[in-house]
Amino acid sequence: MFNRPDFRSLAGRIGLAVALAAGLPALAAAQSVTIVREVDSNNYDPHKSTARAASEVLFMMGDTLVALDPDMKTIAPGLAESWEVSEDGKTYTFHLRDDVKFCDGKPMTAEDVVYSFTRWQDPETKSPVAWRAGPLEEVVAVDDHTVEYRMSAPYSELLYQLSQSFATIIDKDNVEALGEDFGVTGFNGTGPFCWGEWTPRNKMVLTRHDDYVWGPSFYETTGPASVEEIVWQIVPEENTRTVAVLTGQSQITQYVPYIALEQLRAAPNAEVVQSDAAFWTYFFGFKIDKPTVNDAAVRQAINLAVNQEAMAEDLFFGEVQPAYSYVSQDALDWNHAIDGELLKYDPEKAAQILDEAGWTVGADGIREKDGVKLQPLAYVFAGSTWQKISEYVQAELRKVGIDLQLQPFDATIAWGKLATQEFDVFGMSFPYISSGDALNLYFRSENMPTPNRMNWDDQETDDLLEAGLTATDEAVRAESYGEVLKKVHEAAVWLPLYHEPMTIAQSSELKTVTPHNLYGCGLYKGLGIAYKE
Repeated sequence: MFNRPDFRSLAGRIGLAVALAAGLPALAAAQSVTIVREVDSNNYDPHKSTARAASEVLFMMGDTLVALDPDMKTIAPGLAESWEVSEDGKTYTFHLRDDVKFCDGKPMTAEDVVYSFTRWQDPETKSPVAWRAGPLEEVVAVDDHTVEYRMSAPYSELLYQLSQSFATIIDKDNVEALGEDFGVTGFNGTGPFCWGEWTPRNKMVLTRHDDYVWGPSFYETTGPASVEEIVWQIVPEENTRTVAVLTGQSQITQYVPYIALEQLRAAPNAEVVQSDAAFWTYFFGFKIDKPTVNDAAVRQAINLAVNQEAMAEDLFFGEVQPAYSYVSQDALDWNHAIDGELLKYDPEKAAQILDEAGWTVGADGIREKDGVKLQPLAYVFAGSTWQKISEYVQAELRKVGIDLQLQPFDATIAWGKLATQEFDVFGMSFPYISSGDALNLYFRSENMPTPNRMNWDDQETDDLLEAGLTATDEAVRAESYGEVLKKVHEAAVWLPLYHEPMTIAQSSELKTVTPHNLYGCGLYKGLGIAYKE
């Protein structure tokens, strides 16, 4: 096993490591797998964190009523063996497995499902993802293994949302015993792995749940997991993550730098697999009610001043797609009527817009208006990826007289800081399946201040989102979401940066994994991780 000092000592020696990697033995124990990743989560409470880092672990420690196939389309049984939907689309009846146990050996019943969803919706929980449960009225335990999920209106995305980590079934006794430390010092789940030990910003250790046999059927094994232990190791520096995989100190990661992909593909002891089955987009968002960025001309100019195509090529070696839209133009319900209206690189036009809006260039090269410098403050995540992105955008904006101020935070702090009103611009990336999934996440007024960090407060948007969410007609849904897409793009409330595929680098000692994409968690439940025999 390695520790963080080992990683740091390897930083900058990637070339030597590539040459030596094939001859080095794996350092990990045979039944332990170490996954390296860039950042940690702020906590592991499914109702209180929107971090991908949290979902990555929660999918392994817990289960949901339904699961999502790696094709990102097919809903599969999870804790629920089957389900029926009422004719009016408002009630789902779930039939639970009768052999499920938590890590402490306690049987899981319908009361645990009721408790989990009730807590998710309780205003006191203050869950930033409560909207994902839909127009829920109540959840009722019909008997020990039957649950009715009753809503005030149809919700076409319900099963997909119930497959997310936010819908993880939790243990009431465990929550009440730990209080505010639930998901911080412990978590008693039903997943294929159990809470071992969490050292924030360093590592999370998970141990195999030996009784687990109820995994999704799309895996080769439904449990127990093939490996005894999984260690999620935080390694902020990207070259060090690459070296870890090449030298056998890590067996697998989805956080590999694009500059290293060709080296990893060519290395005899490594393998790279990819999936385009779902979408992940990086962007900068603007708080539209804060000085300087409350000017639509400033937001439009920022969009025109950044060359996303050059970014994709120079920083990511053409492995990502430059983004001009807030969701992929291949996503369900994307509005192709606005394809020709998307803002693309044109720095001369950016400067012209700023000139016409009264933002004049000062002696120091920075624009100002009415005595206010054009220096918006951006909160971003610390780490190699956001450092590169932020500095690139900062340099592009400086060319047109905008002095973007950068404030990076470690992920254990960043989520809290991003819930404040202290900043003007924020950097974020997010996964989604459809336009509706993305729009409902970020543009509902009830989701202020997070994840609607833009403070986008528009009744027409809320009405259109509700119409799309409850639509039983595909045309109505597409039209509703299409109108929202048009509104927010016209307002330039984001600067889209790039769309990213799911890429996993793994040791050739392991069987080839099938990348998953649910909430960007490439390794999903971990049941596909196994050493070759």
